[in-house]
Amino acid sequence: MPNELHTRCCIVGGGPAGMMLGLLLARAGVDVIVLEKHGDFLRDFRGDTVHPSTLQIMHELGLLQAFLQRPHDKAYELSISVAGQVLTIADFSRLHTQCNFIALMPQWDFLDFLRDHAVSYPHFRLLQNAEATTLQEQHGYVTGVHVETANGPLLVNADLTIGADGRHSAVRKAAELTVRDLGAPIDVLWMRLPMAAGDPSSTGARLGAGQFFVMLHRGSYWQCAYVIPKGGIAAIRERGLASFHAELAAIAPLFADRVSSLQSWDDIKLLSVTVDRLERWWKPGLLCIGDAAHAMSPVGGVGINLAIQDAVATANILSKSLANPQVQAKALTPLLKQVQSRRLFPARITQAVQVTIQNRVLVPVIGKQSKQALTIPWPLKLLNRWPALRKIPAYAVGIGVQPEHILDRQAHEKLQAPARPSSK
Repeated sequence: MPNELHTRCCIVGGGPAGMMLGLLLARAGVDVIVLEKHGDFLRDFRGDTVHPSTLQIMHELGLLQAFLQRPHDKAYELSISVAGQVLTIADFSRLHTQCNFIALMPQWDFLDFLRDHAVSYPHFRLLQNAEATTLQEQHGYVTGVHVETANGPLLVNADLTIGADGRHSAVRKAAELTVRDLGAPIDVLWMRLPMAAGDPSSTGARLGAGQFFVMLHRGSYWQCAYVIPKGGIAAIRERGLASFHAELAAIAPLFADRVSSLQSWDDIKLLSVTVDRLERWWKPGLLCIGDAAHAMSPVGGVGINLAIQDAVATANILSKSLANPQVQAKALTPLLKQVQSRRLFPARITQAVQVTIQNRVLVPVIGKQSKQALTIPWPLKLLNRWPALRKIPAYAVGIGVQPEHILDRQAHEKLQAPARPSSK
């Protein structure tokens, strides 16, 4: 028989959605366990753009100053090079919010920060090297999670289980929730390239005939993304690494003397892009949020921030009932419906925009032959002519549709929890 634990809420997945929700629920006095299948958060090439909407949440929690003490880079603008002309397409400095920039911070540092504050609450427990395998159900109601750990099988009994385990969610698969595939005709290759003296300091992209390349300034290195047709990795590998180096040098001459630092295909990580959404995010006793509910395209880098918004909305709607032991588990079901109702609209709008950009901008570009002329699209011409318009894409990327807020934000409660009870 497996060991057993009991909790009010079990969150599967220690990513941005799971860790933020765990922090918010523990802060509200809810007994919560977060399950993370890895022993740390050190996964490379996970999204690391913390947008103004998320920075606003940190401000409302009273954590912004501490958060910004962590090493990070600031992007006040996003630019793109088209046909040799550099255009600014988003100007975050025009936003009227607490932080008018994107903070570029490795995701593991972001998650470490959330964990360090969450563990100060006696109601919070993080179990690492703990992989959820199946759900426990009784009479159509999810009552917990079966978990594999280094110490053997574990059963976590919970009044509410949250699936926050990403686009390949084991929870939503086990729950047999219906997934609607919205289509993703692209994949992305992620890689690191060295920084050199004299490099520009801006984060941006380069658009060329048949190529789309993104470069994120990470202080000591460049984190880069190269967009390819869906399933195109096999053809790229067949052409050989030297040919791939030449492709990168052609679209980004800045790196021509550095592409050789990619010494094997192990240095190039494939992100198989998926854009999908659950028809129903919940069943009695279970709720999915973040990429587990709506897998996002990397377009705009908004995935982390949508996940954070989901977590805030979930805490706002559920924490009061979860913190009240008088509220029976089955009474939570209407609130699960409310979370989906609240967050479905921003997810649908954001995904619709991403799919449109994928199909009408990226696919035609990467499908062009290298000798074909590439003209500047008219929306980019407008942004170049009237800089005030750059606030529109900045708001769409940095704030997004229907941003969430901490309910007690006016109090700006500082995250200073009472110490854990002494074991003596």
